[in-house]
Amino acid sequence: MTLHVKPGTEWSAVLSRASKRAPEAFGDDVLHNLVGGFWQQIGTPEMLISPVDGSDLIGLPTLNPEQASEAVRHAADAHAEWGAVPLAERKAKVTAAVDVMTEAREDLALLLCWEIGKPWRLACADVDRALDGVRWYVEEIDSMLAGRTPLPGPVSNIASWNYPMSVLVHSELVQLLAGNAVIAKTPSQGGAACLTLAHALMAAQGLPAELVSGGGQELSAVLVRSPEIGALAFVGGRSNGGKVAAALLDTGKRHMLEQEGLNAWGIWDFSDWEGLAGHLKKGFEYGKQRCTAYPRFVVQRDLVDEFLATYLPVVAAIRLGHPLAVEDDGADLPELDFGPLISAAKAAELADRVDDALMRGAIPLYRGRLSDGRFLEGQDTSAYASPVTLLAPSGASRLMHEEPFGPVDTIIVVDTEAELLAQMNASNGALVASIACDDAEHATRLAGEVQAFKVGINKPRSRGDRAETFGGRGSSWRGCFVGGELLVQAVTEGPENELLYGNFPDHNRYPANI
Repeated sequence: MTLHVKPGTEWSAVLSRASKRAPEAFGDDVLHNLVGGFWQQIGTPEMLISPVDGSDLIGLPTLNPEQASEAVRHAADAHAEWGAVPLAERKAKVTAAVDVMTEAREDLALLLCWEIGKPWRLACADVDRALDGVRWYVEEIDSMLAGRTPLPGPVSNIASWNYPMSVLVHSELVQLLAGNAVIAKTPSQGGAACLTLAHALMAAQGLPAELVSGGGQELSAVLVRSPEIGALAFVGGRSNGGKVAAALLDTGKRHMLEQEGLNAWGIWDFSDWEGLAGHLKKGFEYGKQRCTAYPRFVVQRDLVDEFLATYLPVVAAIRLGHPLAVEDDGADLPELDFGPLISAAKAAELADRVDDALMRGAIPLYRGRLSDGRFLEGQDTSAYASPVTLLAPSGASRLMHEEPFGPVDTIIVVDTEAELLAQMNASNGALVASIACDDAEHATRLAGEVQAFKVGINKPRSRGDRAETFGGRGSSWRGCFVGGELLVQAVTEGPENELLYGNFPDHNRYPANI
């Protein structure tokens, strides 16, 4: 069977269509930065590489701190004007932006396929979740804003590469609805072209949004500590999140810092293996490159054989490969569980972690083969990683305590409930967790001891949409909780001495009300 890229989905074709939709934002083989309401060809271009096949995509110009500071000043000027715009007009402009992005849905999704390796279905879901979620906020925003005003400065957004639309663009549009101007940094690893097209469509509708590119280390001081900034929304790893939190300590700045945690699924006195199988398969979507993935399973010893009889067939049936490869021109794009990881460097790092765990005594239960994937003949597959499952990594292994952010699972066997909880809480806080237990009342008691923001009973938990609140426990989160009304509260000011729901290091400045 010979595979080829489906006609019309080639990078050159997708980029051409995006450029025609927003010629002001796309130059000759280089993206532009959106500063002061104008797309400018400034910065030093660095070539973006597709994780799909290692090919060159387009140049991403990186700004220096002085250029980023100019963008912050423009955002602050626009913020003062935007906050005075009547809510009805803000709603109309945001709705218009959502409508034009809906027209560009397929191109936005295909850009994600090439830039971050998302399979077609998941790329479409990322776009749809963003747009559908914002439509909900447009309908609900009036009551949410009663008695509230915009922040004193624009909202700065620094997000990871894995959900450019449903996390970053979605958050920006809600912040704009609430009366704030916004400034966002394109992730260095992927999603820049998709975000460029989305922001061009937003700017064309008169929304005050700045989009800048550059390294986090170089631009962090500007986008985090600039006195003009009213709040910071950050999504990333604990290392970078910790640096951001430290930089904010003396500023009093409103913040929402979403960091990773080792989300765990505990299995105790459980028998619904057929139901669990469906959850396990869905859990491998996008190669577990998301903050709510479950890479850790903590299993009661008496249930290990039944768990493995359920788990191993699921992981062996996982489908991976080139997201846009088809057998013939008229075929639908493939239904894959995941494509590549975000980069060849990430795939190599993950392989090193697996090797380290094996060297320290972990037992390999499953190791997939790339030869079973769907690839073009001669294609670069250096960014791909097949699923791996390890039993009982040692305490010295990084996989025992840290989220792998890839298709690597660890299984820990326990004998007591105390051990179950200790192993589920191995990473000092998580965003989500689940308990699989036939007795719902017993499961609820166990869930109360799990250090995760959301704990599912016989089901997974996710970031959620619309009214569903999201946050974290321990080191997985810092600052305001978000989602529904709380997302609006996080980026607006209410009554004096208002208690914000969140996880704040300085309770005297922003009291916690969890």
